[in-house]
Amino acid sequence: MINLIKTQDDNTSTTAAIARLARAITLSQGQFSLLLVCCNSSNKQQLVSLLNEFLPIAIAQLSVPTSAQTLYTTISSAIGSNHPEALIVDGLESVVAINQLIISTNLMRDEFRKQFQFPLVLWVNDEILRKLLLLAPDLKDWAATTIRIDLPDHVLV
Repeated sequence: MINLIKTQDDNTSTTAAIARLARAITLSQGQFSLLLVCCNSSNKQQLVSLLNEFLPIAIAQLSVPTSAQTLYTTISSAIGSNHPEALIVDGLESVVAINQLIISTNLMRDEFRKQFQFPLVLWVNDEILRKLLLLAPDLKDWAATTIRIDLPDHVLV
């Protein structure tokens, strides 16, 4: 009985967090906005599918390659001149030179605002969030708040 209640609570808080993210993306249309989502669950695709149910726009997704050196160049190369309405970037936890990537992202943060006129969602885990706080506090400050999704892997949305 307790497990059933806990699962319902997990689903309710997950849905609320996804709704907040959808609202932030919607309000940021046509302008740069950095949105941080911290989620340690491996159910990311299910969560993105749920997010798509809340949004009237298409969200592009980009997984950062393990060999990436800079986030700005990785995104620019991937999207070219076709700017999406919103972009979710994940895979940062797999980047080999993650510290360097985060530091360079912090140094180039003004280019993001100048060149990317769309909401940018960084989908991170706790470890990457800590690194952002330590290595890129200026960049982290651009995100209004971190949207945390605490969803156990065994809970399906």
